[in-house]
Amino acid sequence: MKNINFQEKVSLSNYTTIKVGGFAEYFSKPNSTDEFINLIKWSRLNNQKCRIIGAGSNLLINNIFLKGLTICTKKMCSIKIDSHSGIVVAEAGVMLPTMSNMLAKNGLQGGEWTVGIPGTVGGSIYMNAGSKELSLANNLLSVQVIDTETLKLFEIEKKDINFQYRFSPFQQNNLIIISAKLLFTPKGNVEQLLETTKKNLRKKTETQPYDLPSFGSVFKNPNNTYAGKLIEELGLKGFKIGGAEISTIHGNFIVNNYSANSKDILDLITVIQQKVLQKKGIFLQPEVRMIGFDYP
Repeated sequence: MKNINFQEKVSLSNYTTIKVGGFAEYFSKPNSTDEFINLIKWSRLNNQKCRIIGAGSNLLINNIFLKGLTICTKKMCSIKIDSHSGIVVAEAGVMLPTMSNMLAKNGLQGGEWTVGIPGTVGGSIYMNAGSKELSLANNLLSVQVIDTETLKLFEIEKKDINFQYRFSPFQQNNLIIISAKLLFTPKGNVEQLLETTKKNLRKKTETQPYDLPSFGSVFKNPNNTYAGKLIEELGLKGFKIGGAEISTIHGNFIVNNYSANSKDILDLITVIQQKVLQKKGIFLQPEVRMIGFDYP
């Protein structure tokens, strides 16, 4: 099989935004959809476990040796924008801040909020990531996927995907996202859109800890309240376990003071859950995806 390039025994700590992670047995960063598909086929034909990571935000990887193939999509960053129709076709590895700025420059409205989210298009659809009531699913027309069982490539329309809060069926099925077709509102005022995008980024950097490695938000917001608010009300800002700390800027962020390992972070997540459950009667569900743990 052509176009099969991978490295062996690669540290994944450089591929997560929290800067923590074990070693991948096999690791690859495909440059194109074709290379990506060939890698998935190779893993299937060789009975290798295959896991996909994007920008590595919202991702906690255990400090262990991870058998099988880990594919990072970040080099799959082709994006086509039709400024007349508002249709955008983006590969799975396109970074949301990159897309946000490109949309604004092309006069497309509706993606300004994505500028401060350090994830990829594929990861955002997989996690149904968003900000308050906004999510990329709102702009989605269809997703191109590959079935890891049959190795067939096909398209699914948005109406056939059951998105829920911070959930998509891709978290449970055998389908891997290759690219997405999205629709934004065309013919917007470019200067205004660029200004709004800048403002959104400024607000994010002022209210969230951008100076230290983190996941982004750790927990999903429970009904009618915010996870960060519950954590802050318990006076947990600044609480530490090892090199992992609850941010002093935002309660729903865990930061790595450059010495945290995966156990520190998982222990801190567990302590937060226990304390909030004890004092507030609410169990906080992690938004963070965990790899290599026996976490339920």
